Amino acid sequence: MKNVFVSVLVMMMALGQAMAQGVSFEAKVSKRTLGLNERLRVDFIMNQNGDDFTPPSFSGFRVVGGPNQSISNSWVNGKRSFSKTYTYFLTPTQKGALTIAQATIDIDGETYKTTPAKITVTEAVEVPRDPNSPEYLIDDNLHLVAEISNTRPYLNEAITVVYKLYFRSPLRISDGRAVENPQFADFWSHNIDIPQLKVENSTYKGEPYSVVVWKKSILYPQKTGKLTLEPLSLSLVIDLPSNRSDFFGNRILQQSSRTITAGRRTIDVKSLPEKGKPANFMGAVGQFNFDALINKNSLKASESFEIKLKLTGNGNLKLFNLPKLVLPNTLEVFEPEHFENVKTTLLGMQGNLQDNYTVVPRFQGKYPIPPVSFSYFDPKKEKYFTLRSSEHIVDVYGGPVANNSSDNSLNLRAKQLLVNTDESFRFIKLNPNLEPIVKKEFWESKLFYVLLTSPLFLLVAFVLLMRRNQRLSDDVEGYRLRVANRLSKKYLGEAKKNLKNKALFYDALERTLYNYLKAKLKIKMDDFSKEKIVEILTNKKLAVEEVQSFIALLENCELARYSPATDAKMQQDFDQALSVISNIDKKL
Repeated sequence: MKNVFVSVLVMMMALGQAMAQGVSFEAKVSKRTLGLNERLRVDFIMNQNGDDFTPPSFSGFRVVGGPNQSISNSWVNGKRSFSKTYTYFLTPTQKGALTIAQATIDIDGETYKTTPAKITVTEAVEVPRDPNSPEYLIDDNLHLVAEISNTRPYLNEAITVVYKLYFRSPLRISDGRAVENPQFADFWSHNIDIPQLKVENSTYKGEPYSVVVWKKSILYPQKTGKLTLEPLSLSLVIDLPSNRSDFFGNRILQQSSRTITAGRRTIDVKSLPEKGKPANFMGAVGQFNFDALINKNSLKASESFEIKLKLTGNGNLKLFNLPKLVLPNTLEVFEPEHFENVKTTLLGMQGNLQDNYTVVPRFQGKYPIPPVSFSYFDPKKEKYFTLRSSEHIVDVYGGPVANNSSDNSLNLRAKQLLVNTDESFRFIKLNPNLEPIVKKEFWESKLFYVLLTSPLFLLVAFVLLMRRNQRLSDDVEGYRLRVANRLSKKYLGEAKKNLKNKALFYDALERTLYNYLKAKLKIKMDDFSKEKIVEILTNKKLAVEEVQSFIALLENCELARYSPATDAKMQQDFDQALSVISNIDKKL
């Protein structure tokens, strides 16, 4: 009892001491005064675990690292020591007296706040740098660069922006993500897909580096003047060698977080020159080819033909319209179908645009299709160009002649007769034979019932097959006869193939005769003799001549092994064997 009392007393004293210790939550800064080019470390430390940690806004500072979280929990001489820290790394964005506001956290249902910290930011100072310090290693060996193909483009001229991350030994990038992506305001933009980030060898400012192409975009400026490209910012986890080594002598790596940015870039967009600008210019910038294609040069009135305005090339293909087709009033023109086949790469938009016009002539005659003009600006040659399509003539026959006289009633009547013909819109299918689409459930379909009943049919077929195999396996005598019958046919075929080889021919013919008798007369191998064969065939009521013919064939097979035989003789014996077997088969 005494030992129990002492243990309880010790626990109560420890609990009282822990309660007396209280909760502590404070903010510690690495320095109170720093230059504009220096960094500040801020630690938010608590001695008990809490929830819902809320950092201050860090007004006047930019967060370049963190939050990094660390926890220390230990027991020393029966005393528990706990500490949890949130660490931020800041750089000032302005000079003067700045304040790091309060951070808050909830511990055991209570909200605790830190004391605000006063920081003085002075002019940039010259800081001696340790070549072995992590900050120096990262700053000197890590660069995020935005490579722009042209910083002074024309309006609607394509430019490319490629963001590349350069780094070199001893740095290694273990993780990274974009924390700020540029939106490219005032640009038509398209991001080129990068399936997988790859590390490649390259050079930066004449020195060897590893490089990762992080982002590729193609831009078309939509405004003139100075336009700003927002920066790309990356949050990276970097592995650095430390001053410590492991058991095997290898340097131990330490991780450091760093947010790196490519910085803002300015693009000075030039206006398109007014001098020499064609009246029909519609904003096309690039290099193009243009033509009008026609599918018929001769047709009947009320038939239709098609005119294709096709533009191919490299430029801002999706940012302008093709010119309109203008035709005589006697040609009925329908709204065009527009087609685009454009691929966007780092070279810009490439492909073709096409407007397909359906045209129906109402009167006979020869109709000229006037050329269509298309103008564009070539930024490489800094010059406007105008392309004209080919001129075509369409011969229309078989219809009324257009009347230009003042007899409007006659003219109207001719037009009405033409319009009311059945061939006016014969290119449109008037009887498409459409069928209503009735959506059926799967259980109402034929496939459902086939799948439902197929296992039953398969089971019945399997049972019948098993019974047949069992019946055949039980019939030992029948099985022996079937084998003999197959052998007789096999040897007869071998005899026919060996008509040029005496020994093989008569050997196969003799086997054919014996196996035939085994199959038909159920003669066992031990019972084979000529007398036995004569007796059995006679009992089967065969004619004497048929029995003698069969025996003669067997004797010929035996004698042929020791006497010469011609091809004619072998053919005669083969035909005789077929005749004898056929006759015996009929009688039996």
